Amino acid sequence: MNFHIMTLFPEMIEQILSTSILGRAIDKGHISFEAVNIRDYSNDNKHHKVDDYTYGGGAGMLMQAQPIYDCYKAIEAGIKEKTDTTPRVIYVTPQGKVFDQKIAQELSKEEDLVFLCGHYEGVDERVLEEIVTDYISIGDYVLTGGELPATVMIDAIARLVPGVLNNDESAMTESFSNNLLEYPQYSRPEEWMGKKVPPILLSGDHKKVDEWRLEQAIIRTKERRPDLYEKYIEENPPKPPKKPRRKKKNPEPEQNI
Repeated sequence: MNFHIMTLFPEMIEQILSTSILGRAIDKGHISFEAVNIRDYSNDNKHHKVDDYTYGGGAGMLMQAQPIYDCYKAIEAGIKEKTDTTPRVIYVTPQGKVFDQKIAQELSKEEDLVFLCGHYEGVDERVLEEIVTDYISIGDYVLTGGELPATVMIDAIARLVPGVLNNDESAMTESFSNNLLEYPQYSRPEEWMGKKVPPILLSGDHKKVDEWRLEQAIIRTKERRPDLYEKYIEENPPKPPKKPRRKKKNPEPEQNI
């Protein structure tokens, strides 16, 4: 999977994505990323200007359409040389729908994703209308730029790509995978500061361990995220209790005549 990030600060993207699990996944060829400097596509050869005042007045500067559009077209041309497809373009904005695990799973199926990181007071609306396919936010607050939200989303998406995690099962059992938070986990030693590992986890009975983990995930979700718990119950309604079987009456013994 390939990530293409349009940004004014490529070094910021590179520092975050080149380390740890994602860095190893890049080395193994499971994912790739390129941080493309929008300033390289400015028509202002002297200062590489990419912003200007907004029409109608107002505070701050606005990112101009032309450098962003030309930057995107260069990325698109490179993608079409390999796959002949038009990529999804994500504009990182607090005005978008809020990013969650389901969106991450959906986007992880794409071959190429393009992220546009805004700055200043935002981006000229005309270029957004021209190139953007998805408006996505990571929460109801405002940051100084789109680089951090973009890397947050890339991290969440990339770890769902096969091969990125050493244990692919991790992505299937962690929080939000089924509208449930993850169950509590324990490691050695068996007792620490007077707190013991739940005996069921030491039993070796995998079926009972799975049942315990599901039970704990449901309890934790109900306590900490009742909104997710409601979604879980909607998708997994409790099964009605089984009716007790009626005992068959013993037939009367046959009488010899």
